Amino acid sequence: DENTGEVVESADDYTRTQASACFILSIEDKLLGPHSITEGYVTETKLFKGGSGTGTNFSVIRAEGERLSGGGESSGLMSFLKGLDRNAGAIKSGGTTRRAAKMVCLDIDHPEIESFILWKAREEDKARALAKMGYDADIDGEAYQTVSGQNSNNSVRLSNDFMSKVEALEHEPDATFRLRGRLDANVDREVRVEHLWRIFNESAWRCADPAPQFDDTFNEWHTCPAGEDGQVGARHNRLNSTNPCGEYAFLDDTSCNLASINLLRFFDEKTGRFDLEGYRHLIALCQLVLEASIHWGHFPTPDIARKTWLFRTTGLGLANLAALLMVLGLPYDSEDARGVAAALTGILTGRSYHVSALMAQAAGPFAKFDLNREHMMRVIRNHARVAGFLTDDYEGLSYEPLRVDGARLIDLGFADLLTALRSDWQAALETGEQYGFRNAQVSVLAPTGTISFAMDCASTSIEPFFSHIVYKKLSGGGSLKLANPVIGLTLRRLGYSDDQTQGILDYIAREENGQIVDGKIEGAPFLQTKHLPIFDTANQCGSGERFIHHSGHVRMVAALTPLLSGAISKTVNLPREATVEDFEDVVLEAWRLGVKGITLYRDGSKIAQPLNLRLDQEDEAVDLENLAYTPLLEYARNAQARLQEIDQAAPYSKPSRRDKPIGIRSGHTHPAQVEDVKIYTTVNRNDHGKITEIYITTDREGTLIMGLLNSLSKTISVMLQYHIPPQNISKMLRGQKYEPYGFVSRHPFIKYCTSISDLISKIIDIEIGDFSRCQVKPIDESILKPKPNAFIEGMAAAASRDETGDRVETEQNPGAGAQGERLYDGSTCPACSSTRMARNGTCKVCLDCGATTGCS
Repeated sequence: DENTGEVVESADDYTRTQASACFILSIEDKLLGPHSITEGYVTETKLFKGGSGTGTNFSVIRAEGERLSGGGESSGLMSFLKGLDRNAGAIKSGGTTRRAAKMVCLDIDHPEIESFILWKAREEDKARALAKMGYDADIDGEAYQTVSGQNSNNSVRLSNDFMSKVEALEHEPDATFRLRGRLDANVDREVRVEHLWRIFNESAWRCADPAPQFDDTFNEWHTCPAGEDGQVGARHNRLNSTNPCGEYAFLDDTSCNLASINLLRFFDEKTGRFDLEGYRHLIALCQLVLEASIHWGHFPTPDIARKTWLFRTTGLGLANLAALLMVLGLPYDSEDARGVAAALTGILTGRSYHVSALMAQAAGPFAKFDLNREHMMRVIRNHARVAGFLTDDYEGLSYEPLRVDGARLIDLGFADLLTALRSDWQAALETGEQYGFRNAQVSVLAPTGTISFAMDCASTSIEPFFSHIVYKKLSGGGSLKLANPVIGLTLRRLGYSDDQTQGILDYIAREENGQIVDGKIEGAPFLQTKHLPIFDTANQCGSGERFIHHSGHVRMVAALTPLLSGAISKTVNLPREATVEDFEDVVLEAWRLGVKGITLYRDGSKIAQPLNLRLDQEDEAVDLENLAYTPLLEYARNAQARLQEIDQAAPYSKPSRRDKPIGIRSGHTHPAQVEDVKIYTTVNRNDHGKITEIYITTDREGTLIMGLLNSLSKTISVMLQYHIPPQNISKMLRGQKYEPYGFVSRHPFIKYCTSISDLISKIIDIEIGDFSRCQVKPIDESILKPKPNAFIEGMAAAASRDETGDRVETEQNPGAGAQGERLYDGSTCPACSSTRMARNGTCKVCLDCGATTGCS
């Protein structure tokens, strides 16, 4: 309440909405009361329900074995983390299909740090074992739902003390690090640094968790270490945790509303220049909007409402950086790219702080600015030094941040960026010294994973392109094929003709049977070798060999971090062949360069991952002699399944004539009723058990529908007799939509279809043993397995065959369905009237214009 300065309850959920999405929560070492473990359940539930995410450092919780005031011993931190993890898993973010977002941090000196580090790696092993036994391995499937720890991002807060000992391991291999009990020194113990360092990186290598957060680096850039009570150095006034994605880092019990700017929108294709003034204008406008969201927001707890109001942090960031760099012809892993990216980031933060100071001139600085003035101005001066406005020594930093290379920007033709960068920081520093700042923080770099689609971004945040062709798995099911849309523009800007550009694009996107064959750009016609680095991606594209080295990721983050208020949510993507030593190199280099936090992900380290280079992820050549038992068993099962597919397709693969059935046939008749139309589908087989005929009849004698069904029956039967595989015919009929359609009665397994064609498709699937599209699954899926008929076999022995027609070449693509077959459902796009509407999770997406039915 502005008049009383007190926190009051909102009248409703609509006048003042929960605008912030990122929260950092405090916790105390107690079961009940304010900030207790049990209150943490309630607060997290409120936030997950509203679609927000939380981050908490749990290091204050007593370790297992520490004494309790009432007698006995503590059950330990891990027991409570598992309970909170289950709570997060039970609540979908925003009440929809999106998973709850949660960050769990733990200091490196906590007595249970080893269990915490190994937690998710051990659970991942369990999930893999369950998946190999046939349980659904999707992120929402039974395998992952059965194990713990799958609803949070885990991070270890690494101190400079620990990292210095890691750096010196070569000379002091037996160095130790002390783990300290929270209240009971009896649980203190010395642990070898080499052991902690090894299990930390091995776990990240195995399952991408935990991630490193460098505690001292975070706090050296802390703008408000005096907090709201002036106690500099007190734990509650330190930066202890981040939001779930790792970019927002501030005091406990605060929140931040994020916004991002699509950089490519400011690139003028005609002039080849970046619209700097438009960019700076939008930065100012966004900061005004973010400030207003604090003024009109409501919050889940009184403490969060109070501290958010007192410090007023905002989080403006960037998106689509990789697309802009590619269009500019700058390789992502280059000093030129890092220089341009740093300048744009520095302008973002400098301009934001300048606008914040102007707001402070009009409305006053944030309430606790004067208490933290000395510390905040020190941080602002350090930012200005990185930008090049100030040239004296840094203050209060344990390392030397990377400065923006002004000479390089001038050589690249971006002198205007350099001028704007330095003038914005000059204005921010001078205006801030005079009026203070309205906001304690102004910028972060969020991952922009979901919103990038709404923003029409080709790439997310500052991430490089994952690959030129990727498949994104969607929460709730389904997948989306994403292709790099800026390659063509980049090629034309590099001087390639339209014909050459089209030739290169065709090479990248060449298809067979509707699927991308490779996706690599290496070896494309007309493409000059010197231009290949411009198109490098985070992962190898198809059979290509080029990708961005892990050092390129780290150096990009290091170049941008000292020009941001907060941190960067950034993933270092490593290939499947990366080693634990590669992980060690990344973490050590990140700490040395002043990165605050970073995430490492090795391709394939989780059996369910959101981005894939292809949907079927076929194995490379395998050295069977060196495989352990479990992976060898998995390989054998896969090989057996593939052989079975080949064997099943063999009778249909190389026909020389039409084999017309003669004599008495055996088969099944499937009764079904759609609306008021009764349909009878009879599937006949030959003496070898292969489907040779399908007859479809209805109770509507003499009608148009009866004539059409007769024609459809004859067409399908002739195709079968020419050895077209039934699964191909089923695929052809699948998903068609016309009347009658809807609920199906009288059939034991099929309860819904989109047309009679779709019904026939499902019946064919059933006949070949595939019940995946049936609403009701039989207990025994072999109930329709064909049985030999001695009488028919005897009749067939004396039969002759009618040999007509030419050889028919048919499609052979065993397992093609696994490569991400896109099924159209027959509906029309409301935006562009296209009929290429496909399932996208629980909704539909138009594959021509990208419009959705509203929830994706």
